Amino acid sequence: MTLNAPFDRITVEPGKLGGKPCIRGLRISVENVLNILASYSDRKELFENYPDLEEEDLRQALAFAATALDDRIEILDLLPGSPNLSAVSWREPSRPTHPDAPRVRV
Repeated sequence: MTLNAPFDRITVEPGKLGGKPCIRGLRISVENVLNILASYSDRKELFENYPDLEEEDLRQALAFAATALDDRIEILDLLPGSPNLSAVSWREPSRPTHPDAPRVRV
């Protein structure tokens, strides 16, 4: 299955890499792309070692990972005058978020 824009290069196939999100049906998972990006400071060297990857693949892998993390943690209440949290809620990513809700990135 190919996802819709903006993730039209991300594919999910149950029989490939255990159903992990991959890049364009290749046996390169989004997770692997993130590890590759973390390992290479030079894009030229990255593309020499991974010639099947393209710049748009990297961009979509990063955006996909960010979206997967977005809106999962919501601060419910802050103690007045204190940076300590009094309550934290864990939500599934598909649940809509109120536009004014504060967010925490992990």
